[in-house]
Amino acid sequence: MTSTSVPHLLVIDDDPAIRELVVEYLSQNEMRVSAGSNGRELFEAMDREAIDLVLLDLKLPGEDGMQLARTLRERATVPVILLTGRSEEADRVMGLELGADDYVTKPFSPRELLARVRAVLRRYQVQATLPERDGSRRAFRFSGWELNLRTRRLRSPAGDTVALSNGEFSLLNALCRAPQRVLTRDQLLSLSRLHEAEVYDRTIDVQIRRLRLKIETDPAKPELIRTERGAGYQLASTVETLF
Repeated sequence: MTSTSVPHLLVIDDDPAIRELVVEYLSQNEMRVSAGSNGRELFEAMDREAIDLVLLDLKLPGEDGMQLARTLRERATVPVILLTGRSEEADRVMGLELGADDYVTKPFSPRELLARVRAVLRRYQVQATLPERDGSRRAFRFSGWELNLRTRRLRSPAGDTVALSNGEFSLLNALCRAPQRVLTRDQLLSLSRLHEAEVYDRTIDVQIRRLRLKIETDPAKPELIRTERGAGYQLASTVETLF
């Protein structure tokens, strides 16, 4: 996550007043916030979009908060802040042992919550500058677009899901891995082959044309995927990698 990006947070709490408070306050402080009330909505959101941090209430009615935290940690490297009651010290300790990054006790100050969220995000931002592990990427963000590598979905700056063919996904993935670098057609073909066989059957130029129709404001005058005559193509945008 870069210093100029807007982090996407997910708050899971069965109390609508708490959800409203968190969404409103954090949204006012340059964060995008989604909300849910149970484990099903937690994992649906995780599958649907790239989340930068989860705020998880451990006392959801009819659900095992510890099991949710454990499953979340097994499935993703996303940072987690637990929302707990003041008398739940054992739960807080166990939650931290399961891999949670921090906890906030209820009732909490919105300012304290914001400070803790920012602190955890800063730690993960530092970690993201370290050499990455193969297969650790969750998503790419560029110019307001978000390419989720796990769900293979592309989300527009307006929040709409844009369908991609296998070949289009593979090609955009390859471009995002080498932003602002000119890649030849042979390089793009080779990189794309690592993921999907559809590219074998279609030329890179056709795939580029189709991608431009989906992500460019004016496909006839592309600003994101630029042609370097005699050389190849370039994704002319900075790219943020989410782990």
